[in-house]
Amino acid sequence: MINTIMEGKTTISFANVSANYDNSHDVLSDVSFNISGGAFYFLTGASGAGKTTLLRLIYQLHKPSSGTIKLFGQDCSELSRDEISKLRQKMAIVFQEYSLISHMTVFDNVALPLRVRGVSGDKIKKLVTKTLEWVGLGKYANVYPLELSGGQQQRVSVARAIIIQPSILLADEPTGNLDDENASRLMELFIQMNKMFGTTVILATHNKKLLETYKFPIITVDNHHVAFSGTHEEKDNTSNRKWKGPQPQTVFSEISKQFEDIGKA
Repeated sequence: MINTIMEGKTTISFANVSANYDNSHDVLSDVSFNISGGAFYFLTGASGAGKTTLLRLIYQLHKPSSGTIKLFGQDCSELSRDEISKLRQKMAIVFQEYSLISHMTVFDNVALPLRVRGVSGDKIKKLVTKTLEWVGLGKYANVYPLELSGGQQQRVSVARAIIIQPSILLADEPTGNLDDENASRLMELFIQMNKMFGTTVILATHNKKLLETYKFPIITVDNHHVAFSGTHEEKDNTSNRKWKGPQPQTVFSEISKQFEDIGKA
C-alpha cells in the first residue's frame, strides 16, 4: 500500500521500488510513497543505508531493479533517454563535493545549465548576476572555484541549481563539510527557494542540529526501507533570525519574474 505523504498534486511517486548494484543484495526494498509538490523533507539514515541511492533513483541516475517510479505523473520506465533528459531539466541536484568545473569561472559554472537550454546571452547575464547576488557571491563572478572557500563553493553549486528554478531540488549532504554558520545560511537559501518557487526539496543530512532547528518532516532510510515522521506543516523558525545578505524574498521575487519565460527561450 502506498503511503500518501501530503495532499495535493503528486510530484514523486514510488510503488514497490527495490534497487541494487550489480545484482547484489537490495539497498532499498519494496519502497512505496507519494510526495506532493512544494514539500520540504529532510532525509536521514546511517551511512550506507541508501540515502544517496534514493536520491539517484529520483534523479534517474539509477534504475530500480523492480517497482515503478513516477515523476510529475510520468512512469519513468516508459520514457526514452531523451525524455528522461528533458524530465531532468525540471530537477536539480546539489552534491556534498560541490561538483563545480574548476577551469570555468563562478559565472560560467552557474550559467552552464542555462546555456545548455539555449537561453540568450543577455538573459543569462541578468539571471546569473541576480542569483549570485542572492547567494552573497556577486563580487566573485570572475573567480575560479578553487580560489573560494568550501562554503563559497557550496553556495555556487546551490546558485547553479536554483538558476533553472527546478520543480524538485535534491541535496545530498550539502552541509556535511560546512561549519554551523555556513550550514545555516545554506538552509535559509533552500527554505526561501521552497517558499518562493514552491520547489519540492529533499535534503539529506546527518546534522542533528539542523533537524532540531528546522522542524520539517523527515524521511528515514533504515534496513532497506523508508519511514516518514514529523509534521507536514512547516514551523517557521526563521522569522527571528537576521539575514546578512540581500533580502531573500525581494531578490527571489525579482528572479522569479525573470524565470517565467525561461522555458520559452
